[in-house]
Amino acid sequence: MTAKQQTVQCLSPSGLHRMSYYEWGARDNPRVLVCVHGLTRNGRDFDALAEALSGHYRVICPDVVGRGQSAHLRDPSAYAIPQYVADMVTLIARLNVDSVHWLGTSMGGLIGMALAAQEGTPVRKLVLNDVGPLVTVESLRRIAAYVGNDPDWASIDEAVAYVRQVSAPFGPLTDAQWYHLTESSVVQRPDGRWAFRYDPRIAEPFRAAFADKDIELWPLYQAISCPTLVVRGGESDLLTPDTWQRMGECGPRAQLAEISGVGHAPMFQSDAQIAIVRDFLLSA
Repeated sequence: MTAKQQTVQCLSPSGLHRMSYYEWGARDNPRVLVCVHGLTRNGRDFDALAEALSGHYRVICPDVVGRGQSAHLRDPSAYAIPQYVADMVTLIARLNVDSVHWLGTSMGGLIGMALAAQEGTPVRKLVLNDVGPLVTVESLRRIAAYVGNDPDWASIDEAVAYVRQVSAPFGPLTDAQWYHLTESSVVQRPDGRWAFRYDPRIAEPFRAAFADKDIELWPLYQAISCPTLVVRGGESDLLTPDTWQRMGECGPRAQLAEISGVGHAPMFQSDAQIAIVRDFLLSA
């Protein structure tokens, strides 16, 4: 099964923009799973998981604005969670459903937390992939070191080598998986060189908000009431063991799962990792 690429028109303070998304499974399936990627990634990260779950769900994998095939914002200051949440509300309205299940990796998890915490939220089940209400300063420093740098390469093989280096915490992946994760996130420019698809200006509000301290969002997490699963990479520097354990004890009292040999963040490329999400989402 392959994905169908669609677009939806969204609104920011500086005007309209198009958000691209990939749709898997039967369009008339009322069970919808929305999968949202991390800061510099894109909706194609979920190809393996979406294909595996497309017999159970209509799976929707958006490219958050400024990433992948989506448009870039005129004003980069809007690259922030409130704009992303508003875009996802527009997307869910386009899907013409009243409720969704949600899987969010890193930034996609923060978007899911913000939406799930709202009164009248459409989110009925929530999977947070290696993210929680406390984001460590160590992980923020690591991300700030590379986001927005806008490197380029003479060949896609050079791009793959770079992605393997900066994304080593994704864990042990096959050559084919690294190639797929790279191919979907780079583009060949008119001069023949390769570069990332994302708008490097997404780094501007990220760095402006970075105050060299942890980010704490516990009140947001406490407001979530739907069944929640928190998946942690066993070597993650973003979701600490203490935060992960506390997430199982307060707010929605999340179920907890940990994937050894992986840092930030698990990419759900293997059957074993996909099974963790599938079993939670399909449970009564």
